[in-house]
Amino acid sequence: MKSLRYLYRIGNGPSSSHSIAPYRAAKYFRKNYPDVVSYDVYLYGSFALTGRGHLTDKTIQQTLAPVDCAIHFDIKTPVKHPNTMKFVLHFGDGRSLEKEVISTGGGAIQIEGEVEEYEEEVYPEKNFGEISKICGENGWDLVDYVRHYEGEEIFKYLEKVFNQMMDTIDAGLRKEGELPGPLHVKRRARSFLTPKAESETSIARSYRLIIAYAFATGEENASGNIVVTAPTCGAAGTLPAVMRYCYDNYHNSIEKMVNALAVAGVIGNIIKQNGSISGAVAGCQAEIGSACSMAAAAFAYLKGLDLATIECAAEVAMEHSLGSTCDPVLGYVQIPCIERNAVAAQRAITSCRLAEYASDSHEVSFDSIVETMLQTGKDMSKNYRETSVGGLAEQYLKTHKSE
Repeated sequence: MKSLRYLYRIGNGPSSSHSIAPYRAAKYFRKNYPDVVSYDVYLYGSFALTGRGHLTDKTIQQTLAPVDCAIHFDIKTPVKHPNTMKFVLHFGDGRSLEKEVISTGGGAIQIEGEVEEYEEEVYPEKNFGEISKICGENGWDLVDYVRHYEGEEIFKYLEKVFNQMMDTIDAGLRKEGELPGPLHVKRRARSFLTPKAESETSIARSYRLIIAYAFATGEENASGNIVVTAPTCGAAGTLPAVMRYCYDNYHNSIEKMVNALAVAGVIGNIIKQNGSISGAVAGCQAEIGSACSMAAAAFAYLKGLDLATIECAAEVAMEHSLGSTCDPVLGYVQIPCIERNAVAAQRAITSCRLAEYASDSHEVSFDSIVETMLQTGKDMSKNYRETSVGGLAEQYLKTHKSE
């Protein structure tokens, strides 16, 4: 498995696969081919169907500016991977060069015949079973495991990630108004800071604040502002909401919070390695489901639970995300994406609490549920994998076509 640096990426929303990855591809071509006089960029599959709502076209054009770039949305040409782009580079002497680019999820890219960055394989273990075994043999917890392979430097990076997560929440909580796009969705994060009743219970308060934190990140993401992929932009609100709640209410140290990110990162890495974190590949279960598992693991670690219970919490979180469809209305990462982050944050905590009582008798391993998630995603109709032509996206158009 690769470094946690490639799981937690800091960049602009609203989508790791549809905005961060295209940005990184365009930046690569601009840097490595300075003599290009114009570009034609063809968007296929999920890019073609939801690229406008994900700001894919604007992201590419802004990154390549001032060089002229024409964007073509091609919904007819079949492609092997749903997140496929083709950059056609035109040079002043009349030559052209075509390069296929695939966004593999979480902001990562593959460029045909070229490598932008070498994502070094730093973890030889490939699943939770192998990780659990080596931890048992050495008396490690998951933080020790990460430290063994990535050293102290990764924790400095994770502190930067944590600080950005908190900054994004703070930014989202300050703002009001509407999110960009034709849906006219109002920002609601700030409204959740105020209780509806004077006699609010402590449980109701915790739910309200977690919702506020998740909405704050989701709304910043939908606005194209800075977020952390956790593991994606569309699911960027779940883990930070749980982390912020724990930080503010349980008074954990920064070091403890950073360690929790490392634990969550191991879970995300396993899903990325053996399943998918791309909604276009496996539906929203790969994004929100993955984020929920990561948040459940982080919460379990912060509660001081053992490795088996952390695994159980992550498994339960994914198990009850199975089959979740990726169906953003009009292709914007707003409806139902923002609310799903808030619900997933709550579910992560519930999954952890369930694991506290069930880990000694739980019969489904985390590795098994990751394999199940991937197979479920493959069995889904492509209409439910970030195409915005099925599910809630389709129903919304039916009910609003007269407006």
